[in-house]
Amino acid sequence: MCRWLAYSGTPVLLETILYRPAHSLIDQSLHSKMGVETTNGDGFGVGWYGLEADDGNPAVVREIGPAWSNRNLREIAGHVRSPLFFAHIRASTGTAVQQTNSHPFRHGRWMWMHNGAIAEFHRVRRDLALAVDPRLFLDIEGSTDSELMFYLALTFGLEEDPPGAVARMAGLVERVGHAHGVEYPLQMTVAVTDGERLWAFRYSSQGDSRSLFYSTRVETLRSLHPDMAFLREVSDDTRLIVSEPLGDLPGAWNRVPESTYGVVQPGADEIIQFTPLAA
Repeated sequence: MCRWLAYSGTPVLLETILYRPAHSLIDQSLHSKMGVETTNGDGFGVGWYGLEADDGNPAVVREIGPAWSNRNLREIAGHVRSPLFFAHIRASTGTAVQQTNSHPFRHGRWMWMHNGAIAEFHRVRRDLALAVDPRLFLDIEGSTDSELMFYLALTFGLEEDPPGAVARMAGLVERVGHAHGVEYPLQMTVAVTDGERLWAFRYSSQGDSRSLFYSTRVETLRSLHPDMAFLREVSDDTRLIVSEPLGDLPGAWNRVPESTYGVVQPGADEIIQFTPLAA
C-alpha cells in the first residue's frame, strides 16, 4: 500500500510539511507505523498549485526511487511554496514500478492520489477500462488501479460532482468485482482536488479501510499549544489530511470515520457519509 498527505491553507514551503515533522512523510517512507508495509520505496510524487495567476493547473513531479534519498525532492521542497499540495509515497500492490505509476495523477486542473487497491485487479481491469470515456482513455499513461479509478471518476462527472463521481466509480468497481467472484473488491483512501476545494474519501467493501486522519482546527490547536510558532504563522483555515499522523502532538489528529468523505473548502468543512452508487 502507500502513504500520502494533502495540505491546504497558508502558503508554506513544502519542506515544512514533508521533512520537518517528527514522523514526516519522508520518515514514513522508511518507518510507517500504520501501513500494510513499513517501507514505502516504490516511487513518490508531489503536486502543487502555484501562488501566481496562471492556468490553474498544478505542477507534478514523480519519480520511481524512494523519497528518503532523493536529492531533487529535497531541493524542490526547500524552494517551492504552495497553498495546496499533495505528496505520496508508493508501495506497489503488483503493478510496475515506473514513473507513470507514481502518484499524484493529474488531468487539467485536477489531482488525484490513492492508498489501497482494487482486489484481483488483473481479473477486472479489462471490464473497468472499457467503462472509461473513449475521449479520456488515451490520457491514461500507467498501469495502476489508482489511475484507472481516477479516469473512471472523470468519466462519471468528477469535474461537476466529485462525491457523486467517486461514489459511481466505487459502485462500478464493486459490481464488476462481484461479477468476477471477488468478495471485497475495493479498498481506498482517496484525495482529489481542483486547486480550490479538497475532497478525501475513506471506504472499503469490507468496512475496514486503511487509516486516514485530519488535523484539528488551528484555532483549537493554538489554545492547546500557545508556544508553537507554526500555529501562529498559519491561517485558521489551514488543514492537513494524512494517512498517518505526522507526530504525537496531543489533540492534533482525528481519525476520519469509516465510509465517509470530507471536504476542505472556504467556510465550514464537512464530513459526510459515503455510499457507492450505481454507475
